[in-house]
Amino acid sequence: MTTTQAAQAGALQGIKVLDLSRILGGPLCGQILGDHGADVLKVEPPQGDDTRSWGPPFREGVASYYLGLNRNKRVQFMDLASAEGQAQVRALMAQADVVVENFKTGTMEKWGIGYEQMQQQFPHLVWCRVTGFGADGPLGSLPGYDAAIQAMAGLMSINGEADRDPLRVGLPVVDMVTGLNAVIGVLLALHERGRSGLGQLVDASLYDAGISLLHPHAANWFMNGKIPGRSGNAHPNIYPYDVVNTGKAPIFLAVGNDRQFRLMCQHLGQEALADDTRFATAGQRSINRDVLKPLLEKAFAAHDGVQLAQDLMAIGVPAAPVLNVEQALQAPHTAHREMVVKMGDYTGLGAPVKLSRTPASYRFAPLSEGTAFLDAANDH
Repeated sequence: MTTTQAAQAGALQGIKVLDLSRILGGPLCGQILGDHGADVLKVEPPQGDDTRSWGPPFREGVASYYLGLNRNKRVQFMDLASAEGQAQVRALMAQADVVVENFKTGTMEKWGIGYEQMQQQFPHLVWCRVTGFGADGPLGSLPGYDAAIQAMAGLMSINGEADRDPLRVGLPVVDMVTGLNAVIGVLLALHERGRSGLGQLVDASLYDAGISLLHPHAANWFMNGKIPGRSGNAHPNIYPYDVVNTGKAPIFLAVGNDRQFRLMCQHLGQEALADDTRFATAGQRSINRDVLKPLLEKAFAAHDGVQLAQDLMAIGVPAAPVLNVEQALQAPHTAHREMVVKMGDYTGLGAPVKLSRTPASYRFAPLSEGTAFLDAANDH
């Protein structure tokens, strides 16, 4: 294989992934593996993945939600509750390197195709199980949903304004982080298999992902025992790290140290704020944030937010305009970073991990059909 061919193939060229998952965490894992060159064959139940109906919007009866998670796969329908479907999936497992599934605990075992049953027959398989709470423990085997885990893991309790009710994060952050954790686990297991020749179970649960997202609130609680509360857009430890109003559009300031704060004050002609003992150090700014914020917004009132954010970034002070989704997806830097991908009439988000020699590639649009893994000679 030439260097050019290797680059086109991707870092995971030659890895065969059997994606038996539905909804979000598992399919996202499969899509990421596919983006980086794995041959991903997805098996859906006869009625299809539930997210095909999660709309509007729809295109030809399939929701955008589904299309956003299922590129670089070839898809077939199979009834795993039937003897025929079980025989078919066993044949595919014999060829696969990785299985990704998120069935309710015990379902695949009931069908005779669970991890423990297949491990004896196919010891090379890396088996990635995505669940709500894991298979055992006080909540083991219960179904898990992103928003419910956000509530149970404490995420809603620290999200939102202090004087308002707890608030769900406005995207399925727990599901998505679970998918990322699943990818990490698969890659770790594949790496170890290179030494031992053996696969293993990768256990990725939504609950663990939700708990893992609690930094720095967990670290704060471990140290001082105080239950963290909601702080709106502001950071619990750093200030100004918050949305602030300007003469026009609001901006987000992410001032992380004393040098940046002084640079910002100098740019605004407000050096006295940097010299004020209430604001001179990071700790004091955090303590006195309720006093500092209106003083900053008074100084920002004469400025256009978008231009001010650009000017602050230019002098080394992290700041950003608050954009909507359309503005973010159409931003010049989004295009430069190749974070929007087009394949025919499909448009989706690009792969965020950039590899210099074996970059991600986009080979199969969502809904591409396939019933078998690709022959090595025809791969890509």
